Amino acid sequence: MPIIVNLDVMMAKRKMSLTELSEKVGITMANLSILKTGKAKAVRLETLEAICRILNCQPGDILEFVD
Repeated sequence: MPIIVNLDVMMAKRKMSLTELSEKVGITMANLSILKTGKAKAVRLETLEAICRILNCQPGDILEFVD
């Protein structure tokens, strides 16, 4: 898939664990893990917005298009 998810990079930069982020975003660790590993087929804008707000970043910091 040409969309690369760099969520793990942003989490490391902010020194935030998967557990902490899932609690703050309000989604399960399993769903966040699926997104983090790039196995998700879609992401809700509401979820992306919450992740960006908590990690203090832009959507482009998390999602990258590689042709």
